[in-house]
Amino acid sequence: MAETNQYKYMKRQKIVSAVLAITALMFGLAGPITVLAAGPASVNLGAASNFAVLSKSGISTTGATLVTGDIGVSPINATAITGFGLTVDSSNVFAKSALVVGKIFAADYAAPTPANMTTAISDMQTVYTDAAGRTNPTATELGAGNIGGMTLAPGLYKWGTGLAIPTDVTLSGSANDIWIFQVGQNLNLSPAKQIILAGGAKASNIFWVVAGQTTIGTTAVFNGTILGQTAIVLNTGAVLNGRALAQTAVTLDANTVATPSHNIVVPDPVLVPVTSTIPATTTIPATPAVPAIPATPTSATNTSTVSATPATPATPVTPTTPVIQTTINQTEEFPTTPHKFQEQEMSQNSIGQQVGAIARNLGQGHRNDNVKTLQQFLISQNIGSASKNLTRVGATSYFGPLTRASLAEFQAKVGISPAWGNFGPITRAYLKANFN
Repeated sequence: MAETNQYKYMKRQKIVSAVLAITALMFGLAGPITVLAAGPASVNLGAASNFAVLSKSGISTTGATLVTGDIGVSPINATAITGFGLTVDSSNVFAKSALVVGKIFAADYAAPTPANMTTAISDMQTVYTDAAGRTNPTATELGAGNIGGMTLAPGLYKWGTGLAIPTDVTLSGSANDIWIFQVGQNLNLSPAKQIILAGGAKASNIFWVVAGQTTIGTTAVFNGTILGQTAIVLNTGAVLNGRALAQTAVTLDANTVATPSHNIVVPDPVLVPVTSTIPATTTIPATPAVPAIPATPTSATNTSTVSATPATPATPVTPTTPVIQTTINQTEEFPTTPHKFQEQEMSQNSIGQQVGAIARNLGQGHRNDNVKTLQQFLISQNIGSASKNLTRVGATSYFGPLTRASLAEFQAKVGISPAWGNFGPITRAYLKANFN
C-alpha cells in the first residue's frame, strides 16, 4: 500500500533527526543543531508583483482604507474601481487617490497601461495555475481544514475542501523559507485573529492559493500573497500585509493593505535552528533522537503568541496586538531592542507646535524625521490602545500601520473628519490652532 503523505513526512523528519544526531556525535558540535532553510521552490509573480491589489472584475472600498502599493483592474475599465475618489493624471496613464500610496491602473487608460495590465493579469493567472499545481505536499488535509492554534514550518500544505483559521496560527521559519497553502474551497480568517510570523518569516514568501472566496474577518491580520480564483473580501479594519490578487473582485472596508518586499527570490541557503523546521501539530510526534533545544526568541514579536521566556513582560495583550505583529516583519516599525522613550519627557504643547509646523503631508510608507516628530506627539497624547501600541515600539521614523492607527485615533478623539490616519492640511490646521 502506498505511504500516506503524513507518514512520509514523519519518516523524513526521523531520518533528518538521525543524521543530525550522528553528525553532532562525530564532530562534537556544541550549541544548537542547524539545518538548511526549508520549504518548496518560491513562486514567481511576474508582473503581478507590481500590485498590492489586482482584479479582473473590480476593486471597491468603503471607509478609511489605505493601500500602500499600486492597484489595478483589467480587462474591465476604471469605472469598476469604486470608493477611491480617483483623480486621473494628466497623462491619462494612471490615476491617484488619497487612499492609495501608489498609482491606480485600469485597462481603459492610455498606453502603455492596457498592455501592461494584460500582462499583469496573465501573470496572475499563470502563477495561480503554477502554485495550485505544486505536488508532493508536506501535509494534506491538516487539522481536517482547521489550523487554528497551530505552528507551521515552511512547506506545501494542501486541502481539498475549505480552510478555517478560527484562532491565531503561527508560521515559524527563517527569512528565506517558503510556505504555499493550496485551498480547494473557501479560506476564512476569523475576526480579530492573525497569521503570526515568527523566527524571521516574511510575508513575501507566503502564498495562499484559494479556489473559492477568501474572507479576512473584522480587524484580523493576514500575512502573505492571496492568489484567489474568485473573490477576496477584507471586512472592516482588517490588515493585509501582502497582496490581494483576485480573478474576480476585491472588496475592502477601512482596511490597511501594504505590499511586502518584492524580493521573493530565495537566496543561497542559510543556517537556521532545527526547531523552526518541524510543524508543531498533534499528528506528528516528537522525535526522541534529538534532545530538546530551548527556543530563543528572535524579537519582541513573539512575546504574545509564542512560548515566552521568564524575562517577558507580563503586560496583558490587547486586541490590537495583531497590528504590532504585522509591522514587525514588514514595515520595520518595531525596534530590535527595548528602550526608554525620550518623548515621554517632552512637553505635549511643545511637541504639538513642532508637529503643526510640519509643512509636508505624511502617509503610510514615509520615513523621515517629520514622521518621528509625529510619532513622538502621538505617544505623548496617550489616548487609547493605538497610541499605547505605538508607545511600545517608540518613534522609529517609519510611518506604518501602527502610526496610521494612532493618528486616526487622535483625529477621531478631537473631531477631525475624516479620521483616516493621514497627516494633511486639516490635521495641521488643528494642531496650529490648539497647540501654541
